[in-house]
Amino acid sequence: MASAVCSGTSRAPVAAAQQARARRERTLSASWRPAALPAQPQARRPGAAHRQRRAAAVTRALFGGLGAVFRNDPAERTRKQYQDKVDQVNALEADMERLSDGQLRQLTQALRGRAAAGEPLDQLLVESFALVREASRRVLGLRPFDVQLMGGMILHEGQIAEMRTGEGKTLVAVLPAFLNALSGGWLGVCGCVWRACAHPTPTPLQGLNEKQRRAAYAADVTYVTNSELGFDYLRDNLAQDKEELVLRPFNFCVIDEVDSILIDEARTPLIISGTADKPSEKYYKAAKIASALARDVHYTVDEKQRNVLLTEEGYEAAEDVLQVSDLYDPREQWASYLLNAVKAKELFIKDVSYIVRADEIIIVDEFTGRTMPGRRWSDGLHQAIEAKEGLEIQSESVTLASISYQNFFRAYPKLAGMTGTAATEAAEFSQIYNLPVTVVPPNRPVSREDNPDVVFRSESGKWKAVVQEIRRMHKTGRPVLVGTTSVEKSEVLAGMLQEEGIPFQV
Repeated sequence: MASAVCSGTSRAPVAAAQQARARRERTLSASWRPAALPAQPQARRPGAAHRQRRAAAVTRALFGGLGAVFRNDPAERTRKQYQDKVDQVNALEADMERLSDGQLRQLTQALRGRAAAGEPLDQLLVESFALVREASRRVLGLRPFDVQLMGGMILHEGQIAEMRTGEGKTLVAVLPAFLNALSGGWLGVCGCVWRACAHPTPTPLQGLNEKQRRAAYAADVTYVTNSELGFDYLRDNLAQDKEELVLRPFNFCVIDEVDSILIDEARTPLIISGTADKPSEKYYKAAKIASALARDVHYTVDEKQRNVLLTEEGYEAAEDVLQVSDLYDPREQWASYLLNAVKAKELFIKDVSYIVRADEIIIVDEFTGRTMPGRRWSDGLHQAIEAKEGLEIQSESVTLASISYQNFFRAYPKLAGMTGTAATEAAEFSQIYNLPVTVVPPNRPVSREDNPDVVFRSESGKWKAVVQEIRRMHKTGRPVLVGTTSVEKSEVLAGMLQEEGIPFQV
């Protein structure tokens, strides 16, 4: 018994130790089973989880950013801002459709009377826009879209409306023009649906004499180009008698392609010149001297400011050739002749700045590429170019009146404009003209595909690619419009198209 007890007492600790060791082994074995290692596949591809997390972060950032863009979309802000008024105009559409043409004219006169009585134009906007929409539908078969109504409201407020190409800016201009004409003030804008609205139809001024121009400006709305309007303003300032004036007091002006006129051509001077003395032979001599002078040795060129300066070496060389002691001697005034000759040599390039046609210098508009027959540069520059080309020098001219587009349009108490590219120049419009820019939403989502730019190593390679693309488009029956930077480039391209047998018109 004692032995049994003794045996039991000695085996119990051993069995307990064995059981504890077995439990540790089972636990250890279980902890290392493959099934208990969910991270084991990633262990074989250590970068996968990181790449997944990174891709998810990029996706969140991308769509989160897009969400912010849509929330801050200026076009959508415009829609929300003007939608209430648009809804009010739409609510009157059925009533306007029931009116006859005569009743529309009566309504126009009623609106005129309310404006004359002092009612603010803003309170007449809804009825006026509804009337113009119905008149447009009847006369042109075109019903202004809601976004076009928004554009008209923006113009009426004296802002710049950025509208994409093809959104119907011309029709938009009629809306604020009609509204502002109710007050009796004169407007310089384009229009086309005034017949049903009982407003006199805007008259183009091109080719009209003084009496006809005065009558056109007496209308409620006048269709006029910026240059014609500017030159009429200068001629009025030169008038000796009140009867010679053609313009009415400025009231409101809507400018199409406003960025081109108020930004690109802002500092372009409009100049009226008169005939001065007979041309001097000094132009020919100055042209010969300029051709012998070397750039950066005898003179420097500032292409941005369109100016040249003679260096000390240039002064000395010119004075030696002319055998004078001072180029600025008021009795000779050689300096102005020589500076104009150098400008003609360096800054005014044939087939870019001008062309020679029938032994005459024809100016080429640097912004449109169109020729401007009858226009001449002032202060002896045109004569210097004639001498450079070996042509007969015409009579000199003297400036009688001049103004830039910037200063001219700032004289309007109320100004508005339209273009497809204004947001990029918003700061300049605001600082110089106090004109805010508002982006008008498109009527439909844009489906146009904008391809990336293609860069070539050589100009010849570029033109060959252009011709190849034109040939491809021509085979499909699509018309192609090609814009070049100069007349010379147009002629080069025309020659290449002729060689390929592709019909064209320059």
